[in-house]
Amino acid sequence: MGFIETTLSSFVSLIPVTLAQSLILSFVVLGIMIPFRMLSFPDLTSEGAFPLGGSVCGVMLVAGASPVAAIAAAILAGFVAGCCTAFIHLRFRIHTLLAGILVMTMLYSVNLRIMGRSNLSVFGNPTVFDWVPGLQGGFPASKIVVAGIVVLAVFALLYFYFKTEKGTAMRAVGSNPDMAEAQGINVWAATIGGIGLAGAFSATGGALMVQSQGFADVNMGIGVLINGLAALMIGEAITGKQTVLRQLLAPFVGAIVYYQLVSLCLAAGMPPPDLKLATGLFVLTMLALPSLRRGRGPAAARETFRE
Repeated sequence: MGFIETTLSSFVSLIPVTLAQSLILSFVVLGIMIPFRMLSFPDLTSEGAFPLGGSVCGVMLVAGASPVAAIAAAILAGFVAGCCTAFIHLRFRIHTLLAGILVMTMLYSVNLRIMGRSNLSVFGNPTVFDWVPGLQGGFPASKIVVAGIVVLAVFALLYFYFKTEKGTAMRAVGSNPDMAEAQGINVWAATIGGIGLAGAFSATGGALMVQSQGFADVNMGIGVLINGLAALMIGEAITGKQTVLRQLLAPFVGAIVYYQLVSLCLAAGMPPPDLKLATGLFVLTMLALPSLRRGRGPAAARETFRE
């Protein structure tokens, strides 16, 4: 069997696993998209909120809580983490990136305190993936069904929310906070609520991942931000970002395509340690392309950042 045939065979066999994983991690991509695109709030909290959600979920499961209660607790914890980032930025005028770094750094210690150790096994505990009739909970099919249903529900709720008055107000704050405030919109409430919502989605991804893989680890968030950015850029390249519908589709489409590309690279023989280098180079290329098209001056760089 030749190289191409071997690669394709390995890739096809990995599709169900990577599809389940991409649906779960699409919540992290969503948690990255909302601050970046909807609120113009570059944020790094997702890299801390993701393991926070996993830690809370793991501890709740070990304590005997139901899988849904564990996910709900993780969502609440992620929401609080996001609200803290937004509050630090608004109250103390600290740059959004630095505020996110501060919260992300502190969450590492918080996660260790929550679990009492660096990792926690939840094997043998019930999960939401056990609830699909006729499918075994530990197999990709059940994970795809459950994660797919949650993705569809979240997408529908977000689409209708961003069409409401409050959702439109949140988008207005991201577009022009001064004008939004002049129109009577509470900028603090919209910003804190939006960043909190993003943290909640990242924590949801962490909770689902822990129930999927059977353990929580304090380092499970390392690299998730750069992977999420790469997925978001792929999704936006496919769906566009001109409308709310397209912008909401981008995280889910991008996550699926990105993790299938990662699977293809692994099937082709790329060493796993090289994946982060390849992902970083891809994100750098996507960020640099608009600047290269318009020229290399400072004005072009500022325009690229605003986009």
